[in-house]
Amino acid sequence: MRSSNPVFSRRGFSRDNGHAGFSAPPQPQAGGPAVGTNPYAEGATNPYATNPYAQDTQLGAPQQARGNVMTIDDVVSRTAMTLGTVVVTAALAWFLLPVDEANIGKSYGIAIGAALVAFVLAMVQSFKRKPSPALILAYAAFEGVFLGVISATVSTYISPGVVAQAVLGTMAVFAGVLIAYKMRWIRVTRRFYGFVMAAAIGFILLMAVNALFSLFDGAGDGLGFRSGGLGILFGVIGVILGACFLALDFKQVEDGVNYGAPREESWLAAFGLTLTLVWIYLEMLRLLSILQGDD
Repeated sequence: MRSSNPVFSRRGFSRDNGHAGFSAPPQPQAGGPAVGTNPYAEGATNPYATNPYAQDTQLGAPQQARGNVMTIDDVVSRTAMTLGTVVVTAALAWFLLPVDEANIGKSYGIAIGAALVAFVLAMVQSFKRKPSPALILAYAAFEGVFLGVISATVSTYISPGVVAQAVLGTMAVFAGVLIAYKMRWIRVTRRFYGFVMAAAIGFILLMAVNALFSLFDGAGDGLGFRSGGLGILFGVIGVILGACFLALDFKQVEDGVNYGAPREESWLAAFGLTLTLVWIYLEMLRLLSILQGDD
């Protein structure tokens, strides 16, 4: 099963029959230790036949003997570095690329260029076999430039407080999904994954069609999915999808830690989480902009 995250869909932390993605919890082999015992205890038979990193250790050797394995602390520190880069470059773009009437065209051009570069870097990293910290941080820097200009524009022409509200909303969604996942109120199963992927594909296709129609619409509203009642509805759906992506990302991180993924894989986790949080922020910003604009 593959994650909705483009990073994890290319190279997941757990695999089933050699394919990237996460699989159902592996079952102990015949004669292996009972469920609940330490599968990596010295002298034990490894029950995780589908563990993609088992080839790095001798069967029966302690998992810790391999060293240099990914931990939650690694994921947290790399995510902080990646998101920190986004925030810093966004702040710089906000102040150095003004969006007043005299400069908005130039600033928008730079923002669109930065967004395209960020997209290319994200795709390159997604198809690389190993994570590249420099590539991931470069993506974060260019993504921050785009977010800084967009945020400044919304704050200037719609509502000065909408950006802070979007940031707080994004943080609230992250915290809420993390708590729900840790409490097992959200269970990431194949059915959950299938539902999220189907909904995400439909959502993206509708937004693409709306963008296409907006090119021929003098008002630039397309089919109306970006304004009014429909805009609010699709904004809520976008945020909910982002929350579902977070649950899938948390599952991937959990699998990576449990399977003893190499420490370098924490950069992929940070990259994937950053992509998802950027999605949530943009959807939250769009939703709040519509609500503020209707006041």
